[in-house]
Amino acid sequence: MSHAGPHAAASDRQPSERRASGEHDPGTQEPKTWRDVVGAYVGLTKPRVIELLLLTTVPVMFFAARGIPALGLVAATVVGGALSAGSASTYNCVYDRDIDEQMRRTRRRALPRHIVSPRSALVFATVLAVLSTVVLAVWVNYLSAALSLGANAFYVLVYTILLKRRTTQNIVWGGLAGCFPALIGWTAVTGELAWTPVVLFLVVFFWTPPHTWALALRYREDYRNVDVPMLPVVRPAGEVGRQIVVYSWVMVATSLLLWPVAGTSLVYPAAAVVLGAVFLVEAHRMWARAKRSDQLAEINPMRLFHTSNLYLSLLFVAVALDPLLVH
Repeated sequence: MSHAGPHAAASDRQPSERRASGEHDPGTQEPKTWRDVVGAYVGLTKPRVIELLLLTTVPVMFFAARGIPALGLVAATVVGGALSAGSASTYNCVYDRDIDEQMRRTRRRALPRHIVSPRSALVFATVLAVLSTVVLAVWVNYLSAALSLGANAFYVLVYTILLKRRTTQNIVWGGLAGCFPALIGWTAVTGELAWTPVVLFLVVFFWTPPHTWALALRYREDYRNVDVPMLPVVRPAGEVGRQIVVYSWVMVATSLLLWPVAGTSLVYPAAAVVLGAVFLVEAHRMWARAKRSDQLAEINPMRLFHTSNLYLSLLFVAVALDPLLVH
């Protein structure tokens, strides 16, 4: 929960209440300049999420090529993947605009601020989906295009619409959509699936709950206020910490499978062991803090959240570097 100080009470009122009292509604922005509009449309695509997804796509292309893949192919895969991820995020923003307006973390997005209309955002998301599919089908291959489109549909239909507001397991199974970039990066180079990208797919799958639950723990009051049953909303912090530790151990063990499955050099497993050890230490420390206290200031879940970002980034850098250093 964000600590907003003495002004929190006014900012937490519903827009209708602020208008009735004559207060300025911080959720709207007038007049709209072209910079506001362009920035709003870019914001709908959640660029930070795109950045993370591409980070798990490009290194796998290097690994699949056992060196440096064709730069044109990398560019087409990156563009197609970014458009697809941006489309899924925009669809998510359209569907979740009601709860986004009430949550501190999301109330400054374009739809709650009424800079972009839901219909315009829906058209924008659809155009991005079509463009991404065309780019990947024409300049990469049909398999990569199909996987990308499937990931988009899974994120929107299964996670956003079906799971998010109904179950504590929302991010566990909904997070599957975020695992597809590993498959797409591999198929972009090879044109076929194999066990190697499946291992990396599973690494991201087991990484997603610790990563997301740490963030959800930080913003659990936000989720509680809009009745989204994220695990930290319906379970004590100590139980959340325990489940994070379990997933973290499975994630690290899965990451080491790449060594025998893909026949890497010692560069990758050495990096995986060191990075995994750091992650596990942070996960156990957070669990210990969560068992002692339920206060966010003492649990400090964002420390694990940032560690998780660094872990995944460096692990996939090791995936890319392994064939380069060997050859």
